[in-house]
Amino acid sequence: MLETTDDSLLGGRVRLLQPAKGHRAGTDAVLLAAIAPVSPGHVVADVGAATGAVGLMAAAREKAARLVFVERDPALAALCRRNADLNNVNAHVAEADLLDRATWANAGLEPESADLVLTNPPFLEEGRVRISPNERRAAAHALPEGGLEAWIRACAVLLKPKGRLALIHRADRTADCLAALGKGLGGVELRFVHPSADQPAIRVLLSAVKGSRAPLSVLPPVILNGEDGRFTPQAEALHRGDAVLL
Repeated sequence: MLETTDDSLLGGRVRLLQPAKGHRAGTDAVLLAAIAPVSPGHVVADVGAATGAVGLMAAAREKAARLVFVERDPALAALCRRNADLNNVNAHVAEADLLDRATWANAGLEPESADLVLTNPPFLEEGRVRISPNERRAAAHALPEGGLEAWIRACAVLLKPKGRLALIHRADRTADCLAALGKGLGGVELRFVHPSADQPAIRVLLSAVKGSRAPLSVLPPVILNGEDGRFTPQAEALHRGDAVLL
């Protein structure tokens, strides 16, 4: 059984049980949830959900949304179900491997079923970097070679026509993310995240609409820390849940 901690997000609006060791929700999850245009009645899929942090934060902003969490690790999926209950979120947890379509049906996961897909894909790929020997840590952080494109394409399959994909990735993988969108996703919006105003971007926030032909746009960046090393007012407001990036 996983050793867990009982944490809170968005200034206490979201309660989150998560593993004490390994991948844990933090700023990346907060930023991804902040770019999500969630509407009442929309089906929101948190893909690669782990314990459900991103989807739960989206649900905290719009309680009338319908949540679907997609997670292949049985232990994390079980924690995700507990977190949905703790936060009074009516959600379906699909215990499925996004990259294996054969697992979708038994998990109740259907193509073209989501209005919004939120995803924080594993940042690493086999063959590019050394992968952790810890199986759970490796699964959370690494995809098979060429897996980023397969991941984004699978997310697109889940989207309804005109549905929106929102993701966060390392800034140095921006070109790979854009290439993986192919011709099926357009109206791309990019927003870069910098640790401070004088440092290079470390993350990219990307959103795109299925079937759109609108041109790409680059939105104002997010600066996380000021000269004093503390959160900027914007970053602090995002972590409290008092601001979004729409």
